[in-house]
Amino acid sequence: MQNQDRNKRCIIVTGLSGAGKSVVLNTLEDLDFYCIDNLPIRLLDQFAVQLNEGARPAPLVAIGIDARSPEEDLHALPDGIDALRRQGVLTELVFVEADNEVLTSRFSETRRKHPLSSNRRALSDAIEKERELMNALAEIADLRIDTSRTAVHDLREFVRSRIARRAVASLSLQFESFGYKHGTPRDADFVFDVRCLPNPHWVRELRKHSGRDAPVIEFLEAQPGVAEMEADLCAFLETWVPRFEAENRSYLCVAVGCTGGHHRSVYLVERLAAHFRARGRDILVKHRDL
Repeated sequence: MQNQDRNKRCIIVTGLSGAGKSVVLNTLEDLDFYCIDNLPIRLLDQFAVQLNEGARPAPLVAIGIDARSPEEDLHALPDGIDALRRQGVLTELVFVEADNEVLTSRFSETRRKHPLSSNRRALSDAIEKERELMNALAEIADLRIDTSRTAVHDLREFVRSRIARRAVASLSLQFESFGYKHGTPRDADFVFDVRCLPNPHWVRELRKHSGRDAPVIEFLEAQPGVAEMEADLCAFLETWVPRFEAENRSYLCVAVGCTGGHHRSVYLVERLAAHFRARGRDILVKHRDL
């Protein structure tokens, strides 16, 4: 296998219809990626040859692939990605998704037709069928983006900071806070539960604040166990993040959850991010439920 050329980069963007794939592609195009939507998957190996032999050196390319592709071609996508990598192109697979209820609402609001819907297949059935078709690609994706609670401008900033501006061949480390009452993040590689820590929510004057605010910070820093939890999480991640990096992982998401996602998880995510940022890591912070 050829060594990957760090100057040749291809982002393959796939996922569920209505989840935001077009936003990701448009953002990458604005950031000087050459974008191709719905390239036939069986042409990926030929496309890799063109990247290596083309007149323009070291292009940045993004390719959109979705359920409009034949099912047998979707099954062939992993082989197509391998072909790109054998040609020396640094290739990443990004999967964009959202909850079924959110997708249904988006199609209803825009009155767009789902690519798998028909007179014989309702929208809800089309969404389920597409999820079934695309699930194998979601499982092997380098990065999964759940847009269920993400505004368009936030998604664009996410693409800019975490994908386009990520130093090639470096690991992008995201710390994400969340509330268990709203469900766990789909894109998390590690999930840590901090609901065992004292909850500022039960202090009336702290309820309106978040884990980024001084009153909550002071409260948590005075509680037994909080510093110990922080130290243990830092030690665990310092041990295992380099192991993932050694396996050429491009993205890693560490999610920290409390009940509502406002206080304890937010505080610890900010602390973890500061710890690893001080050690030179490429860090992105997301507070999903604030």
